[in-house]
Amino acid sequence: MSAGTVAAPTFGSLVAARSEDDSTALFFEDERWTWREVVAEAWRRVALVRSLDLPAPGHVALACANTPEHLFWWFAAGLGGFTVVGVNPTRRGPDLARDLRHTDCRLVVHDATRADALDGVDHGVPPDRVLDVEAPAYGDLLASCSPASTDAALPEPGRTLSLVFTSGTTAAPKAVICSQSRMGRIALQQQERRSLTADDVFYVVMPMFHSNAVMAGVAPAVAAGGAIALRRSFSASGFLPDVRRYGATFFNYVGKPLSYVLATPEQPDDADNSLRIAFGNEANEADIAAFGRRFGCQVVDSFGSSEGEIRIMRTPETPPGSLGVAPEGTVVLDPETLDECPRGVFDTEGRLLNPDEAIGEIVNREGAALFEGYYANPDAEAARLRHGWAWSGDLAYRDEAGFWYFAGRTGDWLRVDGENLAAAPIERLLARFPGVVAIAVVAAPDPAVGDQVRAVVEMRPGTTFDPEAFGPFLAAQPDLGTLWAPREVWVVDALPRTPTNKVVKRAIPDVPEGATVFRRVDRELLYTR
Repeated sequence: MSAGTVAAPTFGSLVAARSEDDSTALFFEDERWTWREVVAEAWRRVALVRSLDLPAPGHVALACANTPEHLFWWFAAGLGGFTVVGVNPTRRGPDLARDLRHTDCRLVVHDATRADALDGVDHGVPPDRVLDVEAPAYGDLLASCSPASTDAALPEPGRTLSLVFTSGTTAAPKAVICSQSRMGRIALQQQERRSLTADDVFYVVMPMFHSNAVMAGVAPAVAAGGAIALRRSFSASGFLPDVRRYGATFFNYVGKPLSYVLATPEQPDDADNSLRIAFGNEANEADIAAFGRRFGCQVVDSFGSSEGEIRIMRTPETPPGSLGVAPEGTVVLDPETLDECPRGVFDTEGRLLNPDEAIGEIVNREGAALFEGYYANPDAEAARLRHGWAWSGDLAYRDEAGFWYFAGRTGDWLRVDGENLAAAPIERLLARFPGVVAIAVVAAPDPAVGDQVRAVVEMRPGTTFDPEAFGPFLAAQPDLGTLWAPREVWVVDALPRTPTNKVVKRAIPDVPEGATVFRRVDRELLYTR
């Protein structure tokens, strides 16, 4: 098959189809590349990998910031049929060694930002197979490689393109398998759903070791033939200047970037920019609305899994607090009985009256085939695919109209005074308090009642937590559950997060260093330091 022929929606075939495209493919700082140049760079790295004659399975670890090198290696994997492994920059020491050994990496490609983390790590890769892309020796090695033949057969659809680690917010990260065909399918779906064209400029600033950057940003750019504006790492203050500089029309995000951008000083001309669409997940409703208004764009926030079988999308009719609607086959199940959970019953103020019955695990009973597996982790695969269904590990409930509400992870329950409380609804309510940028509700053990609600809060820069206002705020919330008011509020400088801004609850220590602690006075809604 000729490299320029798109016979199937594989990622490699989509990249190869750009080999004679002289339109702009990449902006990075003051540099610019055409698609023809980018694809040629990718083929040169294919030749480099082949010259090294890597032992099976030929997995290549990418430990780089968001740079052209990182992108060239991703495209090289698409063309050359080897597998890239995204390296989480927060992993260190034995954890990093475990990730690289677990995924059988045979080559490590890194830049200066990751050199210290790799130094001395027992990852099992020989020194001559650890390439520093900023070292002169790497440039010499590349120069010695003629680009691989562009007439070579492209990888088959079932070939593994990447191993993407889960966030590891509740357990050790798992390496999600993504094939050439899955990434190609995602690229085309994203392009079609957002009506993206070659005129679009994709601002990619989420870390490229994570699925969001590649699946939501890079892949649809390849399918559409638009340009990618790449930044080394996210900067809230640099966001709008970058959008204007590159003429960015599409921005993908995960976690809290909208909150951080909104925390920058507002200017009267903020909406004077090229941005059309911000697409991502895990933003809160207030930020979605405020971001769209302030920057004059459409914000499309969804809920989905790295594994690919769970997808819940907001619609124009989606009520406040809801994730939206899910495709046929995705249900809320009781993991013990395997029955669908009854719909939520709410009082006139919107409080869920039957949480024990209505909250269950999000399961796709028709999505098992979409899950391509975890690398070398049969136990995790078996847990994910129980009874032939795809189990998400996330909790939710639905209202009578079929709208979904997130309730946390499967272990994210508190047992307060004999009643099960899901953390996510409490977090959504407390996030309304002025100045809160992020919040985690965790259990505070109490020998008398089992658990108490502990809220760990991160405030926006320039704001402080006002305990005198917090009690009246709670009293004014009509949907405050009878047991939801926190017993303790810990105000911290920053909640522990993954590089994609997901809060890692298991990393919250018993007493965070520098935390300011406020406690509730008896049963009154009064809080004192």
